[in-house]
Amino acid sequence: MNKPVLVVMAAGMGSRYGGMKQIDPVGPNGQVIIDYSLYDARRAGFETVVFVIKHEIEDAFKQAIGDRVSRVMEVKYAFQQLDELPAGYTIPEGRVKPWGTCHAVLAAKDLIDGPFAVINADDYYGPEAFRVMYDYLSTHADGEFYDYCMVSYLLRNTVSENGSVARGVCVTNEDGTLRSVTERTRIETYEGGVHFTEDGGESWTDLPGDTPVSMNLWGFGKSFLAEAERRFAGWLDQNLPANPLKCEYFLPLVVTELIEEGKAKIKVLQSTDKWYGVTYREDKPLVVDAIARKTAAGEYPEDLWAE
Repeated sequence: MNKPVLVVMAAGMGSRYGGMKQIDPVGPNGQVIIDYSLYDARRAGFETVVFVIKHEIEDAFKQAIGDRVSRVMEVKYAFQQLDELPAGYTIPEGRVKPWGTCHAVLAAKDLIDGPFAVINADDYYGPEAFRVMYDYLSTHADGEFYDYCMVSYLLRNTVSENGSVARGVCVTNEDGTLRSVTERTRIETYEGGVHFTEDGGESWTDLPGDTPVSMNLWGFGKSFLAEAERRFAGWLDQNLPANPLKCEYFLPLVVTELIEEGKAKIKVLQSTDKWYGVTYREDKPLVVDAIARKTAAGEYPEDLWAE
């Protein structure tokens, strides 16, 4: 079995954040969030990283992170472009939004020849997540079922005090595999708890703080690429008429279909680390402070990539 590779989704521009947050420094020597994820991934065993970006940010991205990381990891680039569609399909007039996380992974399919993990470029996942992910991918292969995995986090370790967040709320089976993941697009904190709304705030439903949620840290076999590609045209047929400018082909959608069809089982791995991200500009000082504290405690060197 080939060694697992890491796929980093970095094509989004961070619309709510207001700028290209993937290359916004948060560390003591100008490191960006993905520096810390790559550092943790490398010490967990990952040796190759595939960055999925857009051609428009290629030079800035390489200068900010890619060239530096290439000294210690094998770095490859894939490009998520709007016109990468199945034969016979065209970009809807006025569409500028990328096609979603599943489309991002498909952009890297020619660079993947074995098991792979998928992460967001603008999330801090912590070292535990990469350890359990690499260990699983290194020791499991597709058999009777597609044998995939994901890392779940405790909801209370992932929310923002500065606004609503979207999270994939997970339900697990007794054997620790994923039964379902439901995207809740407006989760907010309030004094004493966390809740979500599906009707614009007219009503709210509480969620326990220890609810497992997905932060888009998935582990797949190469089989996932063929399944996602095969389903893309059908998804376009179903979604373009209703929402041509904003519909997105998400990873959990294909995962859920494979579970329902009895083709895949997804082991839910767990991380108790606190997740950090910059959904809003007001989140950045919290991330900077957390990284500073972790550096002071010796969890990270001040210069991550010193030779």
